[in-house]
Amino acid sequence: MVVGKKMQSDRTPGPAKALLRGEQPGSSCLVMTGTSGYSYLEWVDSGFYPPGTKSAAMLEFYGRSFSVVELNYTWYQMARSDVLTRMLAAAPAHIIFAAKLTRTVTHEREEDWREQVQRYRQGISALGRRLAAILVQLPPDFDRTIANRRFLAELLDYLQGMPVAVEFRHASWAVDTVFTELERRKITLVSVDEPNLPGLFPRLDVVTNPALFYVRFHGRNEKGWKNGNMQKKFDYDYSEQELHQWCEHELGSLSSRASRGIIFFNNHVRAQAPRNALLLNSLISKKAGRRKAGRS
Repeated sequence: MVVGKKMQSDRTPGPAKALLRGEQPGSSCLVMTGTSGYSYLEWVDSGFYPPGTKSAAMLEFYGRSFSVVELNYTWYQMARSDVLTRMLAAAPAHIIFAAKLTRTVTHEREEDWREQVQRYRQGISALGRRLAAILVQLPPDFDRTIANRRFLAELLDYLQGMPVAVEFRHASWAVDTVFTELERRKITLVSVDEPNLPGLFPRLDVVTNPALFYVRFHGRNEKGWKNGNMQKKFDYDYSEQELHQWCEHELGSLSSRASRGIIFFNNHVRAQAPRNALLLNSLISKKAGRRKAGRS
């Protein structure tokens, strides 16, 4: 599903999605929650998947709770049309996808990265209209130098025509000139929820693409981020109060300036991600109900 081309099913009820009415008459924003990845064996032990669930069956079970998922595997491996075609055949028909750009383009850049982007485009095209966004996740040490600005500009040129969202980790990119350029290109700035540590990209409610806002919840485990261990980094269970505060403040600003939003939880340890995503969706649905009641 390409951003900006809405299908009829976009506005119908489904798992973990809610339609927020806007302040202006006739305006609205479809908000969907999900998780970063879905194939975690520990989610069986934690009770999200039924006992004995195999990896091949996880997407089907995932679709009983959610309507959108962020694909992790495309960061570790090149996107291939045959693999994605098989995945689609097993996926519930209502699920749409965001997909990470391969790490050999963003993190471990190789000399042939331009050719890799072309191969990625060819492979990811198998998702067709069910592709919500390509996630360009940039590393924490990718600061706003002239060389990095030139690389990013060229990378975005190579991705032109695709729905793209960019996640910065380095604080130097949090400037108006960057947001203006993303607006010009109609590229979504990813909003992040992560520890408030020096050098990290801050929590913002900036919308650079009116067709889509994109949020990633990484958890607020400061000790884990400083430790650097991947399991400890994303080991965080959001409280209902924390998610309620986000829902009442940041969500209102984001949803008022975009027609659709996708929200992913990356705190996958012990199935905290799906639990938090469902909790946030419940809070969003209540918010949508209050707005609807206020207009009736």
